Amino acid sequence: MAVTGVLALPTLLMPRAVLLWFVRSFARLMIFGLRWICGVRVEIRGKEHVSGGPVLIAGKHQAMLDVFIPFLIFRDPVLVMKRELLWYPVIGWYSLKLRLLAIDRDGGAKTMRKMLQAAEARVKGESRQMLIYPEGTRSSPGAKPEYKPAGTRAFYKSLKLPLLPLATNAGLCWPAKGLTRRPGLVVYEVLPPLPHDLNPKTMLVELETVLEAACDRLIDEGLEIQGRTRADL
Repeated sequence: MAVTGVLALPTLLMPRAVLLWFVRSFARLMIFGLRWICGVRVEIRGKEHVSGGPVLIAGKHQAMLDVFIPFLIFRDPVLVMKRELLWYPVIGWYSLKLRLLAIDRDGGAKTMRKMLQAAEARVKGESRQMLIYPEGTRSSPGAKPEYKPAGTRAFYKSLKLPLLPLATNAGLCWPAKGLTRRPGLVVYEVLPPLPHDLNPKTMLVELETVLEAACDRLIDEGLEIQGRTRADL
């Protein structure tokens, strides 16, 4: 990441499409390294549910890999990130160039309104795809889900777009903490979209139901390949 980050610095002065190409190239390099250094295969499923237009995506977050794979699935994703990351050298510069959405998690109603306006400008104004993580942070495979409904509900009501659940079992091979990389199979699966006009409370229930069921299925598949069981988690 450090080497690629330095090599890509000239893209800050170029059109944003050039930086997008670098990000996708780095994601492919990560997949190559995982396969041939760590024995981890990465599969992407459900691409038939992906269109090139605006959409809201709700993903399960288990590994740093989750940040890069969406650039291989979606045409021009907008990732929601912590505002503090903008102050990081290189990472912050690229986030600004890619026009990602930095949020102040301690902000009030006024901050939320500005964030939703910025989200609409990026998604509908630029015909992009917005990715949010309903739990707000990385979680371990099989851990009890802790969805934070306020942000998901706000984006859903404001953007009025279909909601694509994105399931994964990445944490089996790339844990949220530490440097361990376990051989096995990582799957990212795009699930059928939820309609744009559901009652927000109904949407949250359906999202958690379908997303957790898909992740459980992928976790069981990954554990079987690794020769482990739920007791090993």
